[in-house]
Amino acid sequence: MLQPSIVKITAIACAAALLGGTASAQDAANSPVKIIIGFSAGGALDSMARAMAEKLRTDLGKTVIVDNKPGASTQIATTAVKRSPADGNTILLSPASPFVLQPLTYDKLPFDPDKDFIPVAHLADTPLVATTAAASPYSSMREYLDWVKKNPKDGGVGMVTLGGVAHFGVLQLNQQMGLNLTPIAYKGAPPMLTDEIGGALPIGIDIVASASELVKAGKIKYLGTLGLERSRLVPHVPTLMEQGVKGFDIAPAWFAAFVPAGTPKAVVSQLEKAMIGIVQDPEFSAKMAQIGMVTTGRPGASVTNSIKTEREALRPIVEKSGFRANQ
Repeated sequence: MLQPSIVKITAIACAAALLGGTASAQDAANSPVKIIIGFSAGGALDSMARAMAEKLRTDLGKTVIVDNKPGASTQIATTAVKRSPADGNTILLSPASPFVLQPLTYDKLPFDPDKDFIPVAHLADTPLVATTAAASPYSSMREYLDWVKKNPKDGGVGMVTLGGVAHFGVLQLNQQMGLNLTPIAYKGAPPMLTDEIGGALPIGIDIVASASELVKAGKIKYLGTLGLERSRLVPHVPTLMEQGVKGFDIAPAWFAAFVPAGTPKAVVSQLEKAMIGIVQDPEFSAKMAQIGMVTTGRPGASVTNSIKTEREALRPIVEKSGFRANQ
């Protein structure tokens, strides 16, 4: 038989554990939700995050803030979410690269994209497009390639970062067509487009939204979109595949939401339902289209499938290129 003192101590310990668990649950329920992104304020993803935060405040009945953590190819933001409590109060909005391409191009990452996160929802596609100055002598990617064969010194292709789908598309194109196109990395779309307009750069590749205002102003023109299908944002612009230009059909350019591994299923389901509802709202969708996003609203399981399929499709291309990202 247990001694009364032992029974008393055991009861106190159980009560303390119960109260501790209740307190932790209450803390999580009362804590604000943070949406973390790996980019500075003012960009397309930042705009989506802030618009989504406004909607989530109503849906969740909680304070929702956006926390910008730019740098290290979004790895600072991704690592911060990995290390956050798995209570649903920290959400990562991320492009495809950290989950699809970075595992293929970095020798070591500060996170495991398959084990450290739970995909919540696929939020939007961000179509990529090849552009050039309005005054250029070519008006399609096919015409540019014919032109560059006669002008091999003008084979520069601008892009915001090396190690992305545009980079590997250019490398594939070189192999398939015997060209010597040179990928040129820029710190952002504005300086790249400025060089296009000024004639210092023949063509560039970035999301549709980057050049849309300059296209309207008559300073830039589209040469073709990447991927298998035309974008509904620029339906008049043919894909590169339609033009017989191969190498750019695998173009994972999307944004999705993730939470730390271990987040309770009920919490993930609540966030999934809320986020899908937000991006499928016609008013929200129209607002995102203005900044170059095609909202989707697919469940987290579809994000897992996309990551696996796209990574495996790109693996042989990356390995053949020999490219390794700088740490």
